[in-house]
Amino acid sequence: MVFGWGKKKQEEIPVDVPAYDKEIRLSDIPKTVISLTELRASKTLSEIKQLRNDTAPLIDDLIQIGDVLDKDNLKVDDIDKHLATIVVRGKKQVIDVIKKGVIQLPKISSMRDAEKLDSTLNQILKKLGDVLGRQTRVIHIFAKKYATQLKRNLEIMTRNHSEIHKLLKNHDSTKSFSDEITNTLNKIDIMKNEQLVKRQKIDDINNDINSFNEKIALLQNSIEEKKSSDDYNKYLNLKNELNSFITLKLKIKNDIDAQFTKISRPLSRYEYGSSLDKDQKNILSILVKNPIDVLVSQNKDSIIVILENVRKGISSGSISVKDTDKSLTLITETVESLDKFVTRVSEYSKKYKSMSDELDSLKSNELISLENELHKNLSFRDDSKLRSETIETELDEIKSKIPQLVSEIEIKLRQFSNTKYTVILS
Repeated sequence: MVFGWGKKKQEEIPVDVPAYDKEIRLSDIPKTVISLTELRASKTLSEIKQLRNDTAPLIDDLIQIGDVLDKDNLKVDDIDKHLATIVVRGKKQVIDVIKKGVIQLPKISSMRDAEKLDSTLNQILKKLGDVLGRQTRVIHIFAKKYATQLKRNLEIMTRNHSEIHKLLKNHDSTKSFSDEITNTLNKIDIMKNEQLVKRQKIDDINNDINSFNEKIALLQNSIEEKKSSDDYNKYLNLKNELNSFITLKLKIKNDIDAQFTKISRPLSRYEYGSSLDKDQKNILSILVKNPIDVLVSQNKDSIIVILENVRKGISSGSISVKDTDKSLTLITETVESLDKFVTRVSEYSKKYKSMSDELDSLKSNELISLENELHKNLSFRDDSKLRSETIETELDEIKSKIPQLVSEIEIKLRQFSNTKYTVILS
């Protein structure tokens, strides 16, 4: 409470209650929002202009009060000297504020002028309120005839200023709603453009998929033609024959492993204590693990040397075994089996190579190229389908977001106007 008048609590900004329902196209919303904004701005400006005109005479009254008060000695000659000093000083402060702080109000032709008016009135009332608050006793006791007029003027000015401030606040709220609606419309426009771009991408990808399908069909037909030829049938028959022949290697390997398993103990012990050259050590190491890999004619002499050294080690006792005679017999048996094993491995390798070479000669490079091309196109088609599905998912997300944004616009339009709008997307 300052100088006997109070600043009323500002009322909450009223929310317009929808008066009736109306459908509106999404494309018509910007025009409607602009129209409503301009209408409200015009109405607000008109009301503020009227409040300004109602307040301007009060400013003139204040200036006039200041002039009259300045000439009035307030009969200070009749009071105590010290009290008179206080009264004169208080009077001077009030007059100085009126003369310097109370200025003419700006003319109103735009919202910027209205904001300036709000600021000007606020400063005038604050300065007057401060000085009259400090000098309230001086004015009420020694300038009582001015106090009533000051109080009445300032009460009206405060009320008018409060109305002006509320109108500006409502205008800001209107502009805020307008901006929010515009921003939401921009988001919808962006999403619609994204939809167009993504749909075009899907169309392009589908065209690519159709093109790949055509290529795949042609390649599959060409491959079927190649596979129906006599040469290809020969190739398949030989390939099946080769696959069957490969099982023979397993039989040979099992026979060799069975024989060398009988001497694996002394052979392994010899591996750790042998003084062979590098090549023989490599042969011995493989002989212990997978003997078929070294049973070729060029390794036969080295293998015999290794086995004879093992025999000597068993005989001398440097290689310990449970049954010396049996181990020596098995060594002899293995040495005697070498020719047979080497021959079987050699014959198998020769025949396998011959069949493989013949198979390679029957293999169609054109068919290989067609199959590679088919695989490549199948891969491209699968990638394209995956990309299309990904974009479709993104489109679904956009489709679900647009109605949400439209709903937000409907809510804002109801707050923005006295109409309950239903937005039509088409």
